[in-house]
Amino acid sequence: MEIILLGIYSFFAWLVFFKFKWLPWNFVTQVITITIPIVGLTILILVLNIVAPSSADVRVINYVIPINPQIRGIVVDVPVEPNRPIKKGDILFKIDPVPFQIAIANSEANIENLKKQLKSVQSSSAVIASKSQLARRRSGQYAELAGTGAGNKFDLEQAETEVVNLKNELSSSNSKEESLLAQIQAAEAQLEDAKWQLSQTTYYAPTNGTVVALTLRKGAMAVPLPMLPAMNFIEDEQWILAIYKQNEVRKIKPGQEAEIAFKMYPGRVVKAKVDSIMWATAQGQMPIGNPLPNGGVAPIPPNSLAVRLLTDAKDKDLFLAAGAQGGGAVYTDSGAPIHIIRKIILRVGSKIDWLILKLH
Repeated sequence: MEIILLGIYSFFAWLVFFKFKWLPWNFVTQVITITIPIVGLTILILVLNIVAPSSADVRVINYVIPINPQIRGIVVDVPVEPNRPIKKGDILFKIDPVPFQIAIANSEANIENLKKQLKSVQSSSAVIASKSQLARRRSGQYAELAGTGAGNKFDLEQAETEVVNLKNELSSSNSKEESLLAQIQAAEAQLEDAKWQLSQTTYYAPTNGTVVALTLRKGAMAVPLPMLPAMNFIEDEQWILAIYKQNEVRKIKPGQEAEIAFKMYPGRVVKAKVDSIMWATAQGQMPIGNPLPNGGVAPIPPNSLAVRLLTDAKDKDLFLAAGAQGGGAVYTDSGAPIHIIRKIILRVGSKIDWLILKLH
């Protein structure tokens, strides 16, 4: 754009000084003629960098989800292929379910056995309770007879002893019943855990995305180790970040118009809007709290802030590779008449991306 403006200025200077010779071409006019475009372009560019700041570092960032198995086992199936679109709910891989099915069968058999024991103990407790009630009734009758002198004191003592013995038996039976109930609860919890582990033998895609650098194969051992995920899942959801110097974002606000020229699409300008400015970054955090996550993105240069851009509806489905880069500009609420200059500069730069400057 600067070259175009200089060309227009040179044309008019030629008309004034050489074609129509309205002014003499001497040392003074030469200095003035050369100084005006230098000063003018300098002021124009300085103002343009404030009202329509540009960035040569626009990045496309995707969320990366490490897929960590919750259980340990042998992988029996990996139906996905690397670098292929995957829909939410598609199977990523399967772990051998047989050990967990056996654990479920053992837990169910254990619960059934404990319930049979509980039923037997409950039946025995009912019999003991019935005998205890009868023994207390007899003991009361012997006590009445002994009180009137018509009963045998030995029979009363024997009846009272029987009441005590039956009471102890009933207490022991109740304790055994409580113990069996606790064992059944523990066994049922183990059964639920075994069922949950069985459900974790098949892993599904958490959302739409892609698996890259797939190394997981049949026969491999899947281990619940966070530092060594089974695979990395790249979500389709993306962030487009434009990196600016801190003094360039003073007039940038959410909702303002923006344009991006990606190198992977030479000659194309993508329309966008400003979503937000990332005012907090890890590079500027003092040690007074938990460190801010970098989110897996490339480090932001010092004295810089990232501005998140959202593509307009017509470019929403445009494929952008994770890591795609380019240049862009934000058109603030100030200096609207000269925004056209930035737009021309951006479009000329996008056309230059068609050139592949290498000799091999």
